[in-house]
Amino acid sequence: MKVYNTLKKQKEELSPITPGKIKMYTCGQTVYNDIHVGNARFYVVFDAIRRYLEYSDYEVEFVQNFTDIDDKIIDKAREENCDADNIASRYITHTLEDLKALNVLPATVNPCATKEVPEIITLIQELISKDFAYENGGTVYYNVAKFHGYGKLSGKKIDELEAGARVEVEPGKESPMDFVLWKPAKPGEPKWDSPWGEGRPGWHIECSAMVRKYLGEEIDIHGGGVDLIFPHHENEIAQSEAVTGKDLAKCWIHCGILTTDHKKMSKSRGNFHTFREVAENHSPEIIRFYLLSGHYRMPMEFNDAVLVSAGQGLLRIKTCRANLVHALGEASDKAISEKESAFLSEGAAFHRAFIKAMDDDFNTADGITAIFELVKFINTRLAQEKECSRAFLAGLLDELSELSDILGIEITQADEPRDENTDDSAKIEELIDARQTARKEKNFAEADRIRDELVNMGIVLEDTPGGVRWRRA
Repeated sequence: MKVYNTLKKQKEELSPITPGKIKMYTCGQTVYNDIHVGNARFYVVFDAIRRYLEYSDYEVEFVQNFTDIDDKIIDKAREENCDADNIASRYITHTLEDLKALNVLPATVNPCATKEVPEIITLIQELISKDFAYENGGTVYYNVAKFHGYGKLSGKKIDELEAGARVEVEPGKESPMDFVLWKPAKPGEPKWDSPWGEGRPGWHIECSAMVRKYLGEEIDIHGGGVDLIFPHHENEIAQSEAVTGKDLAKCWIHCGILTTDHKKMSKSRGNFHTFREVAENHSPEIIRFYLLSGHYRMPMEFNDAVLVSAGQGLLRIKTCRANLVHALGEASDKAISEKESAFLSEGAAFHRAFIKAMDDDFNTADGITAIFELVKFINTRLAQEKECSRAFLAGLLDELSELSDILGIEITQADEPRDENTDDSAKIEELIDARQTARKEKNFAEADRIRDELVNMGIVLEDTPGGVRWRRA
């Protein structure tokens, strides 16, 4: 399995610190608003990576934090005339609900910055004692010049960054590149006691403290959005490695941005669509399917048209599965034939193509292509092989289900062709039978009338190799 390592700027063989185990940390949300679909891409991508690692027999310990104290949270609390805790708690709840809807597996741990202040203070004290940080007037800064590896992740040089700084160095700061580890409390803001007075942690230090507490001094994978490479992840490296003298992470994985009108989607730009807003018109499973349809490192353009297209693609897979289930219900218990065994062997090539794609830097785009090729193969077999054994069909169904499950793509819900528990199902079946009879009798006017009646009921008809199937629009 090869993974692109942002630190090395190349693909490398995945080689965990402890064989068979993966320690992975990703930076989560600053919780002052609902997640937008760009945020959703980050969560879905790392969920797919985690799922594939687990499918590949790795034991994954996955930590994903929440930043629950920040200027934006405090500003939001002022707007709503409530406590910052109320804002953070609300949007943590919303985020976890949204991730569940997106079929994202729960993290092993979701630590919050406000619950880790003692560990953060301890880490800052260690940085001061090692002369990598200094305090001035209650503010503690990291001294970037003291860490000689600064810039190794982003490729930025300290002298170039300093030359490019166009603002005066703020009072108390030794260099424009130095960043805050601890800041004094302002009136009305949340605060904690510290050796430097009442205040709160800076943004970067919390992740270094959480990684060390929950995963140790060295981890296998650290991930996040590409926009976090600099300064956040660069600063994490500086903080953690200054204290431990060890590499913080063996591999750094970064997810590309989601754009709208070819501009980065972000809350600061105001050009974002929350996941909840989009989910009013497109199901979460379609959103997930779209977000995995491109390679995770590449930018993706977001609009309604791409979601409609993704929905059509997902429906192809769901319809194939539904046809398999229908055929299974009518299949015989005869022994699998030599011809069918040969077909299953042929179908296994799509599984191998899927694994090859995922082993090459978690290429979900090519993985989904392999699933579509399998769907095409299955549809051909259903159309050409009229009397299939149950074992043969079950083998095809298992293959399709397994590949979909690896990516967390749900193909059994919502758009199933028949819903036996719905009160009008019997009536729908009667109308479909009547339409079929009218067509056989060449009474096309009556057949069209029945079709229109079904359309008005929100029913979509599909002619398949197994007969006419229906689903709700």
